[in-house]
Amino acid sequence: MKVLIAEDNAVSRRLLETFLRKWGYDVMVTCDGREAWEALQEPEAPNLVISDWMMPDMDGLELCRNIRKMEKADYVYFIVLTAKGRKEDIIEGLEAGADDFLIKPFDQEELKYRVKIGKRIIKLEQRILRLATVDPLTGVLNRRAFMEKMEEALLRSNREKSPLSLILTDIDHFKGVNDNYGHQVGDLVLQRFTEQLSKSARPYDFVGRYGGEEFVVCLPGVDASQSRSVAERMRKKVEEMKIKLPDQSQSVRITASFGVASFLFGLEDNVDSLIGRADEAMYKAKREGRNCVCVAKEVPKVTKVI
Repeated sequence: MKVLIAEDNAVSRRLLETFLRKWGYDVMVTCDGREAWEALQEPEAPNLVISDWMMPDMDGLELCRNIRKMEKADYVYFIVLTAKGRKEDIIEGLEAGADDFLIKPFDQEELKYRVKIGKRIIKLEQRILRLATVDPLTGVLNRRAFMEKMEEALLRSNREKSPLSLILTDIDHFKGVNDNYGHQVGDLVLQRFTEQLSKSARPYDFVGRYGGEEFVVCLPGVDASQSRSVAERMRKKVEEMKIKLPDQSQSVRITASFGVASFLFGLEDNVDSLIGRADEAMYKAKREGRNCVCVAKEVPKVTKVI
């Protein structure tokens, strides 16, 4: 777990770093609030901050207030390190958003267990967040979480003028699996199917359950021709799967149909229209015999005649 130290006093800073590293934490050290604030903008920024109150440029409480204003998915646990111990000071710190206090000179054991409390709360928050965003059966993003992440990816793609594609896929004749083998096997098929989609995707792609046996895959940085190749690779891998039944007596084979659509620059394209085009392409794949990939047609850019 990462811990960020914001402390302008060299001796105190060194003590904090030494203790935390000894206890197995990954430590990031900064010398004032401004430097700490910049460090917290990084993608893999720490979720636990130990900050001195009195620092030049940006003090600890200003740093804490700025953190609380951040639009950050993960909670940042904030411990204030200070020589101030009056009730009024503690109330001021709590109003700024601090979670805990350590009074200077701090005790090593007290520091150890206050950091442990912070770690426990962060882990609990991460677990709650995971339950709220992940489909409990398959382990991929649920529909709401996928759509939120998709909105962010589309905004980034538009801002950076980089391609983005979407795959919508549906298991062929899935009702027959449930009817012939029961819902327990149906659940197992859904799990193995999503595992295969995730294996075929890159680390920065993301997979979501759109509904029932329909799943979506977002491919940042991938254009229309590349996305067709990705979908075809997924289709083949699914077709080759042998899903063992729970009693190991036999295997189930499945296929899936895939629809692909890519973000269209220069048009009023959005998440809904992108998913709509992928959906049309997927149902075209169904009509053409299933177990195939279809790519959505690009909508021609309309030019106004003056």
